[in-house]
Amino acid sequence: MTLAGAAATSATATGDYRPAFRPDQLKGPPAGAPNEVLVLGTVHLSGLGDSFRAAQLSPLLDRLARWQPTAIATESLSGLQCDSLRRYPARYADTVESYCPDTGPAAAAAGLDVPAATAEVERLLAAWPAKPTAGQRRHLAAILLAAGEPASALVQWLRLPTAEQRAGDGLTADLATTLAALKGRRNENYWVAAVLAARLGHERLWSIDDHSADTPEPTDRAAAEAAIMRAWDNPAAKAQRAQDQQHEGRLTQPDGLLAMYRALNDPQTPTLAYKADFGAALVEPSPQGFGRRYVGYWETRNLRMVANIRDVLARQPGTRLLTIVGASHKGYVDAYLNLMHDVRLADAAAVLR
Repeated sequence: MTLAGAAATSATATGDYRPAFRPDQLKGPPAGAPNEVLVLGTVHLSGLGDSFRAAQLSPLLDRLARWQPTAIATESLSGLQCDSLRRYPARYADTVESYCPDTGPAAAAAGLDVPAATAEVERLLAAWPAKPTAGQRRHLAAILLAAGEPASALVQWLRLPTAEQRAGDGLTADLATTLAALKGRRNENYWVAAVLAARLGHERLWSIDDHSADTPEPTDRAAAEAAIMRAWDNPAAKAQRAQDQQHEGRLTQPDGLLAMYRALNDPQTPTLAYKADFGAALVEPSPQGFGRRYVGYWETRNLRMVANIRDVLARQPGTRLLTIVGASHKGYVDAYLNLMHDVRLADAAAVLR
């Protein structure tokens, strides 16, 4: 056989190979209650118009509460990952600036860096009383801020009676002001996840986003952006934008926001998102492979997010986990989670009816 023939045979064999081992078909049943995950695709609330108000979230929150999650995860970076990224500024300086809160004031107040504060959070919650005092909640909120977990700190703040939402017990006046500001910040981690967690009696949230695949802006950034923009100029992307504009135009109507969430979590939405974005980028023909680089980043990020989710589930088997992620992540997170032996997925469309 010639070298060309051998290469062709190898390529055909590689392209046709499908593994016989199918972890998605090997799900037990496990001993005890299964792990259940509801992946909620969300719009980023900060991008909605000025007319949007937190009260419009009530129908969504009611439906999520009825599902009765025992834990809630958010698309946010953990304090520990931010602490790690800060140690490599040549690669992650922009990521830290964009996604990592400043823990300096809380660290100074607590006398703890992020790893030490994270360990202290775990120690406190391991011995957490059934009826903590207001002082204990304020103290835990302060340590959570030092650990780089502001949304979890807000959960503690929201669980306090209004009169007890004040400085004290390690929570300085500036830190109390920070938490009060977070309460009014238009962000799904605060207005959906933290509010729901407090309503259901949870003590914390889980940060499961991952930006370790981020890289500095390339020297050929302009060419890369041009190539990706050309890929995104396609019929599916235009249809997706039209749908988004239609739903945003109805936000002021009763249940307008709920209608948007139903559309974002429709079973067909991930396929449209793939055709509009990642699928188009995958076949983008630049010699530098700009589209393939982008898809590689995207798949890596989603895989690492799912690994973080799986890690949360392993802490307490039988967890009923609500995971709130940007809508473009939902199809990938669902698909990758479905490969796990001890994960069963809930139908977000059914929950939102």
